[in-house]
Amino acid sequence: MCLPPRKILIAADSFKGSLASADVARAAAEGVRRALPHCEAVEIPVADGGEGFTEALLAARGGTRRTLTVSDPLGRPVEASYGLLPDGTAVIETAAASGLPLLTQAERNPLRTSTSGTGELIRDAIGQGCRNVLVGLGGSATHDAGTGLLSALGFRFRDAAGQLLDPCGESLERIRAIDRSAVLPDLQDIRFTAACDVRTLFCGPDGAAATFAPQKGADAAMVDLLERGSASFGSLIREQTGIDLQALPGSGAAGGLGGALAALLGARLRSGIDLVLDAAGFDTLLQDADLVITGEGRIDAQSGAGKAVWGVLQRARRAGVPVIAIGGRVAPEAAALPFSGCFALADENVSDQVAMQPDWARKRITDLVGEILLSGRFTE
Repeated sequence: MCLPPRKILIAADSFKGSLASADVARAAAEGVRRALPHCEAVEIPVADGGEGFTEALLAARGGTRRTLTVSDPLGRPVEASYGLLPDGTAVIETAAASGLPLLTQAERNPLRTSTSGTGELIRDAIGQGCRNVLVGLGGSATHDAGTGLLSALGFRFRDAAGQLLDPCGESLERIRAIDRSAVLPDLQDIRFTAACDVRTLFCGPDGAAATFAPQKGADAAMVDLLERGSASFGSLIREQTGIDLQALPGSGAAGGLGGALAALLGARLRSGIDLVLDAAGFDTLLQDADLVITGEGRIDAQSGAGKAVWGVLQRARRAGVPVIAIGGRVAPEAAALPFSGCFALADENVSDQVAMQPDWARKRITDLVGEILLSGRFTE
């Protein structure tokens, strides 16, 4: 690129625990303006189905939020909100009521956590007249294979003796019957879409339990129990519905919630970042763009498996627009991702505690973007 860029798109995910997507974009845009005063910086909040998914769609399409008290992952009351788009679609983040940040480190236990609160949000949206429900699946603290969400909508799960089971990961291996006798009648009229940030399968060596349960507090024995439970519940679903969740990429998202939504509520599984980019008109904005800046809190191998930065990169590459990525941390394996440049905010001399302070991260993003643009490192 011989001439300085005239238009730069900024489409970065949130830096989780530090800055929202819109804050990252605002800080990066300031860096663009300082380095290249005559360059247009277009800020596009994005998310891949996790934290910030609702906000990104509201920013792209307009709408309102509705807030209510529901159950957190351990059944305690928590305030959570969901979005109502102008066309009546409800946008519900699993992370809002069932997210990992709602728990302390000591409380993390995917054998006991539940997606019930997310189901309560859906039930409220149905009561508000919504007939299209879009569920973002990222950031959960759960591995209940969606049994908590389904229980909030009237499903019941029973053991071999017909006894009712708690909807949590610990119960999955004992489920022998799915009781639909109390399911909300309106469910048959609802169209569900599940927005995935990963293509993980329901179970198996690279499935949900093995890949993500340790991040949610599981030790090796717990991972084994959750894996057996997922395999057993997946077999029951296949027997009752004919749907093989092991053939469905994304079925393991949010601890198996993706698979439950697809098999028992007829949900379509879609890429969360593609839904957001389509809503924002990203492909049109790319037509006269010279550069794209994306990023997330940590850029590593998982970034190339359906995350926001990967979706942005694929769209831009098809349009022939170079992409640089910024991350709070950048793992060595990120070098294999085909960005025009990949840059970390913090080096080994900066602690996580410092790097995640919003004021520090905001200033560092502005400074780093300015340094990159002035140096021309994105042209390499």
